[in-house]
Amino acid sequence: MNNSANDESVRAELNRLRDSIDNIDAAVIHMLAERFKCTQQVGHLKAAHRMPPADPAREARQITRLRELAENAKLDPAFAEKFLNFIIAEVIRHHETIARA
Repeated sequence: MNNSANDESVRAELNRLRDSIDNIDAAVIHMLAERFKCTQQVGHLKAAHRMPPADPAREARQITRLRELAENAKLDPAFAEKFLNFIIAEVIRHHETIARA
């Protein structure tokens, strides 16, 4: 196989993989948007009933659950925990904003 044919097949494979990555990224964004729609509703419910914005016990259960899911999916559980902590921090920020309104 000559170099130009090899380069062309490598570029084609790279493009195929990148297209899949782009599709996955789009799905992740849409899933996060749906998740935040739900957590916004939770925030309004908590505010209406004067419940605290954060729920440390639930957060701990979710982290444990997500770490297990990550392990089963062959994803680094530490990464999954960091990702969930990032999301939880944003959700709490939203809930605090809703509670102040």
